[in-house]
Amino acid sequence: MSATVSKFARERSKHYPMYFYLPIGLIYGLLFVLPTFTSFYYSMTRWNLFGVEFIGFENFLMFFQDPFLINGLIHTFIYAFLTSGLKVVIGMVLGVILTSNIAFQSFLRNIVFFPVLVSTIGIGLTFQSLMKPETGVINEALNFFGLPDVYWLTDPAIALYSVIAVDVWKGVGLATVIYIAGIASIPTEYSEAAKIDGAGVWHNFRHITLPLLRPATNTVIILSLIGGLRSFDLIWAMTQGGPGFASDVIASVIYKNYQAGFYGLSTAGNVVLFILIAILILPLSRFLTKREIES
Repeated sequence: MSATVSKFARERSKHYPMYFYLPIGLIYGLLFVLPTFTSFYYSMTRWNLFGVEFIGFENFLMFFQDPFLINGLIHTFIYAFLTSGLKVVIGMVLGVILTSNIAFQSFLRNIVFFPVLVSTIGIGLTFQSLMKPETGVINEALNFFGLPDVYWLTDPAIALYSVIAVDVWKGVGLATVIYIAGIASIPTEYSEAAKIDGAGVWHNFRHITLPLLRPATNTVIILSLIGGLRSFDLIWAMTQGGPGFASDVIASVIYKNYQAGFYGLSTAGNVVLFILIAILILPLSRFLTKREIES
C-alpha cells in the first residue's frame, strides 16, 4: 500500500509544476493566440462597427496593388536592416570600450543606456523639435560652424534616414548592455594566453572576443530586426510618414488606412506584417543558432 502511495506521490510531484503553466497559458491564449487567429479572419472581410462582409483575399490583392503600401514595405526593409546593422556594429564597439580600463566607466555606461529608458514618443517629439529647419538646435549648431541648414525631416531624400539615426541612438544602449554581458562572460584565461603568445589587441579581438561574442551578436540581430520591422511610434512621432510618403513604413501605412476607415485592409496589412516577421526571423534565428553551435 505504501509503495503504491509513494509511486502516486512521485507521479504527482513530477507533473505538479505543469499546473503553473495554466494561468499564463490562459492569458497568452486570450491576449495573443485568439486575437491572432481572429485577425486572420477579419483580414478577409470588409468590416466596421455595424457589420462584417466576407470578401476573401480581396484585401490582400488591394494591399499588393497599392504603390504606397509597397513603398512602405520597401521602407520597412531599409529601416529594419539599417537599424539592426548599425546597432550591432556600434553596440559592439561601445561594449568593448566600456569593458576596458577607462575613466568614469560606470558613468559612461549609464549615459549610453539612458536613452533606452526614455519614452519613444518623448524622444521622437524632442528630436522633431531639434531637427526643425529654421529653429532647430542641430541646424543652429551647423550654422555656427558656417554650414547650411539641413532639412532633416522635410527633405524626402533623408527623412527616413534621420529617423533611423534617432532610432539607433535610442536603441544602441540595449545592444551595448548585451555586448558588455557577453564580454564579461568570456574567461580571462583566453586573452592572457594570447598575450603570452605575443598577440596584439586587434588579434585578441578578432580571434577571441569576436567569435565568443556570437551569442550576443545573434541576440542583438534578432531583437533589432524584430523591432525595426514593427517600428511605428518613433516614425509617427517624428514625421507621421512624411513628407508625403517618404518615411512611411508598413506599420504607419496600416495605421493611416485604419484612420481612413479601411479596417479590413489595415487588418490584412497587420497579417502581412506578422507573416513577414515570421518568414524572416524564424529561419534567421535557426541559421544563427546552428552557426553558433557549429562554432
